[in-house]
Amino acid sequence: MSSLLVHMEGIEKSFPGVHALSQCHFELLPGEVHALVGENGAGKSTLMKILAGVYRKDVGRIYLRDREVDLHNPREALHQGISMIHQELNLMPHLTVAQNIFIGREPRQAVRFVLDDKAINAQAQALLDSLHLDIAPRTRVGDLTVARQQMIEIAKALSYNAEVLIMDEPTAALTESEIDELFRVIRDLRAKGVGIVYISHRLEELKRISDRITVMRDGHYIDTLMTVDATIDQIISLMVGRTIYQSAPEVPEDLGQPTVLEVRGLNRGRLLKDINFTLKQGEILGFAGLMGAGRTEVARAIFGADPIDSGEIYVNGKPAHIASPNDAVRHGIGYLSEDRKRYGLTLKMDVETNVVLASMSRFLTALGVVRRGKTTETAQHYVKALSIRTPGIQQRVKNLSGGNQQKVVIAKWLTADTDILIFDEPTRGIDVGAKSEIYRLLNELAAQGKSIIMISSELEEVLRMSHRIVVMCEGRITGELSAAEATQERIMKFATQRTAAVQSKSGLSQ
Repeated sequence: MSSLLVHMEGIEKSFPGVHALSQCHFELLPGEVHALVGENGAGKSTLMKILAGVYRKDVGRIYLRDREVDLHNPREALHQGISMIHQELNLMPHLTVAQNIFIGREPRQAVRFVLDDKAINAQAQALLDSLHLDIAPRTRVGDLTVARQQMIEIAKALSYNAEVLIMDEPTAALTESEIDELFRVIRDLRAKGVGIVYISHRLEELKRISDRITVMRDGHYIDTLMTVDATIDQIISLMVGRTIYQSAPEVPEDLGQPTVLEVRGLNRGRLLKDINFTLKQGEILGFAGLMGAGRTEVARAIFGADPIDSGEIYVNGKPAHIASPNDAVRHGIGYLSEDRKRYGLTLKMDVETNVVLASMSRFLTALGVVRRGKTTETAQHYVKALSIRTPGIQQRVKNLSGGNQQKVVIAKWLTADTDILIFDEPTRGIDVGAKSEIYRLLNELAAQGKSIIMISSELEEVLRMSHRIVVMCEGRITGELSAAEATQERIMKFATQRTAAVQSKSGLSQ
């Protein structure tokens, strides 16, 4: 054990109604990048929060080097050289880089209550230089990109002389070039002997950066693999413990179904320019494009969340005047936002309430009293139908995994009897097993006659799931491809060309 930097054994943790960890163990070597993977709810973050002092373990032992430690809070963990960078960054945007790094530990002048700004900035500069980061200490953190803010979190952790650095989904909001910069910093830290725990759903990037991979499932330790020997399929198999739904069934060239939604000449300032497309019954219509292409803006305009300057929307062949989300719901349109926690769910409420929230008027008596039996019956029906994993319908939605939260949003719109569903980044932030279930669910909904617009930044996902693919660039539709025609190369060609070049079979050119 003496060569180990961290050794956790027999760790158990329970929360009310949930046994989160059972006899888990984990090891970290000095100068190692050790990836920790598993489906949402597998216990990865819980285990690492115990190591970082955020949670207290119920049972088990933690050794740092060869010395047993008992960590009561994050401050104690920091003093032991253990720091965790959470997915939601913990910085104060109105303060400078240097002030964020040394918050609460600022050098003082001779008069004790006066901060020594010169010393703060000098110490921050030395730290940033050691990481080869070209960031000025006096820069306001709110003016930095997410990637640069993440670098500040790393610098802040190292200012405590951290030997153990835990990173939870560090690349979730980063571009490829920003990921490359992060990996450079991680390699530098590894060379200096820092042990790094790397939690991520992106299995491909684990092959690039990690030395070992530990897999967890349902709160249990499953296995630890040498990254160089592990295959993606092997990791996935260990994560889910079952055969997952890999791909959509073959889709026909022409569904031969009626058009349920038609958009003509939609314009909104500089964001949307002459948007035209159709959606057929039982179709999954993929929307592809680079960040800022205007895909989400199209969805929000159709749903009435944002006003439009001009254009027409037809639902089942009839003009639909949609000025608000309520209008859209009345026309049978539901929108599952990419930010489900902010726009799709009421996190502090239970599953039952969230499922019926968008159609509450249907569950009221003439006197305005909620028919609780009906809401319970409806929620239980969709929990079973969509395989929502929850201890019960009274469980708060914030306690569910990302994939199950997404299913609750779907249940909400199915309860509202919507036939047109707009999914904006439906699998963002959820693991491979939950993705598989969402794919299966989307195909089942399409087979039942629901019509789906699916916006996704993952080209493999768009290609796997779509009957047709609409491609956007800078607020315009620049191409449409059938499932048979579509390739990553063709999509990227349309996604990077500024002028519309659409030969449409379904109304993209009028």
